[in-house]
Amino acid sequence: EVHLVESGGGLVQPGGSLRLSCAASGFTFSYYAMSWVRQAPGKGPEWVSTIRDDGSSTTYADSVKGRFTISRDNAKNTLFLQMNSLKPEDTAIYYCARWQSSYAYGMDYWGKGTLVTVSS
Repeated sequence: EVHLVESGGGLVQPGGSLRLSCAASGFTFSYYAMSWVRQAPGKGPEWVSTIRDDGSSTTYADSVKGRFTISRDNAKNTLFLQMNSLKPEDTAIYYCARWQSSYAYGMDYWGKGTLVTVSS
């Protein structure tokens, strides 16, 4: 069965950096576009970034553009999110999510998330 396991979250000061990882299993990772989605305390889910199945294209929410970089290693079935210049408003639980065969169908599997706290 499909499993997505996020790691790398923690406490970081504003302006700091953090790298999140998502270990995928139970499916052919290289066939699927992947995303990071976050949910801040008291707020709904917010899409952060998406990467094409082969890593050839990426997209970002305006709120993180220029600061975050999504990447993947298909040989290791792993998705990454490099987070730089972190701000307190980046504080959230970050989820790794798999897109269905068409973007129109949305995301079908999510991990349990990893908490990122940006605070002085």
